[in-house]
Amino acid sequence: MSKVEDFLTSEEEQEIVAAIGTAEKNTSGEIRVHIEKENTIAPLDRAVEVFRHLKMENTKERNGVIIYVAVKSKHFAIYGDKGINEKVADDFWDSTKDVMASHFRNGDFKQGLIDGILKAGEQLKTHFPHQDDDTNELSNEISIG
Repeated sequence: MSKVEDFLTSEEEQEIVAAIGTAEKNTSGEIRVHIEKENTIAPLDRAVEVFRHLKMENTKERNGVIIYVAVKSKHFAIYGDKGINEKVADDFWDSTKDVMASHFRNGDFKQGLIDGILKAGEQLKTHFPHQDDDTNELSNEISIG
């Protein structure tokens, strides 16, 4: 697949958005998915750029997580903000990427994204449980670059 539009169907996109809602229901953390055609820099560096472009560092507890995918380049990365990175195990993002990569290798991009989102949501729930005054600080929609 070389085009972003071919990566997920609109129904799959809605399932991913629903997974973000499910993952965020029990946490003050925020999760975003960003998909673009390709990149020319290291995937994690690009994920950080997109994270900043989407102003994800502006969450109250610095607990935003971005899952970045470059379709044609066949790259993806996960980046968590300072608040979450101070709390999760050092290998947490790598283990989450491994779960996603196993689905991606089989061409099941939707399930890879959903499993990554839900795994990130579990860690966010553990370290940043939902509070009565929590608000959804960032859109759950997939951003396309």
